[in-house]
Amino acid sequence: MNNTIDFKEKKLLIDLNNLTKGEKIEMKKLGILSESDKITATVYPAIHDERPPIKKHVVHAPHTINEAYNYQKPSSFSRALRMDFGDYKVLLISGTASVNEEGKPEHIGDFKAQLWRTYVNVTNLLEAEGMTWHDVVRTTNYLRDIERDYAEFNKIRTSFYSWMNLDPLPASTGIQARLCWETLLVEIEVYAVCKVN
Repeated sequence: MNNTIDFKEKKLLIDLNNLTKGEKIEMKKLGILSESDKITATVYPAIHDERPPIKKHVVHAPHTINEAYNYQKPSSFSRALRMDFGDYKVLLISGTASVNEEGKPEHIGDFKAQLWRTYVNVTNLLEAEGMTWHDVVRTTNYLRDIERDYAEFNKIRTSFYSWMNLDPLPASTGIQARLCWETLLVEIEVYAVCKVN
């Protein structure tokens, strides 16, 4: 089996002619650059010949939210990944916000509507894997302005969870953060686990 991949096959978004000295040092430590500052071939780690990594399955919900790599400036992440552990599957949903199926923000300036759209997007990603909010074990909630918006966030979240009869509630963390777009006011990461039928 050939364990090397020619880097020319991959699209490079960085300008190799304008690397800083520090970038070159760190890229050499990672094995990406040779001592002569040339891109090296990718080598599949030998450890995985005997211990393959856990299979990961990309999850899509294109009817409600676009894929990050479809952005004008591509972003390197999957909307969600599913991993199977024997009789259980785990779903890791990336930070999800009020973005529509065309990759455009929805409800600019309306925190409450953005939160509801975020719940729609997360719900559809869960449904894409046959899961529901009852399978969610943890959320991480990023608010652009936690002092201004937390009270409304908690009212909506509590109402949404109550409507679904969630018991127990998922573990949760709230964080104030600048999100990837200035227009986004809330983003939620979700971890869900369920038994495979």
